[in-house]
Amino acid sequence: MPARIDPVARRQRVVEAAFRLVVAEGVAGMSLRKVADEAGLNIGSVRHFFDGHHDLLAAAAEEAGERMGRRLAAHPVEALRALRGEAALEALQELVEAVLPVDEARRDEVTVVMELIAASRTMPVFRDVAGRMGADLAAVLRDALAAVGAPDADLAAAQLSALIGGLTIDAITPHGDLATADLRRILRAHLRLLTRIGAGGTRAE
Repeated sequence: MPARIDPVARRQRVVEAAFRLVVAEGVAGMSLRKVADEAGLNIGSVRHFFDGHHDLLAAAAEEAGERMGRRLAAHPVEALRALRGEAALEALQELVEAVLPVDEARRDEVTVVMELIAASRTMPVFRDVAGRMGADLAAVLRDALAAVGAPDADLAAAQLSALIGGLTIDAITPHGDLATADLRRILRAHLRLLTRIGAGGTRAE
């Protein structure tokens, strides 16, 4: 009797193969054939789930977003509300680092997301996904900053989102060749500015 095929598990296998290829070769290096080979499947199995490499890139980016989302869920905004001073700053930094390339796993995730964002500039098919990811992150940042009492949380979230983008580019490309320790130091300094929490844990007026 032939083994029963789990379509959910097989689709996930294809998505993870596409994820790995985007990390290794970028959008230009990904094709249905390469994804099929990476997943150990025939190309027909890949086509059963995805129409083309555009669908695969979007699915890989969604996978990266889901991984980031699970990590962010470990830092609920409700837990931030009870914190002040250095404790609030540390918790906020941990939350933001959930979406920054501070280790290999997160570096791979942001690489996939940045590939989709770059592609969305000229490929309208990716614009909705890229826009939704940006809006979701901005909402999380706004709620977190408001929870720790940052003035003008909307503006602060916009500034922090822009910083995340810049730090990410400088960490995963030769553009800035930014080391993890420097990334964390820059982030902490910026969080102090946004929250007005000084080095001693007191809030500047």
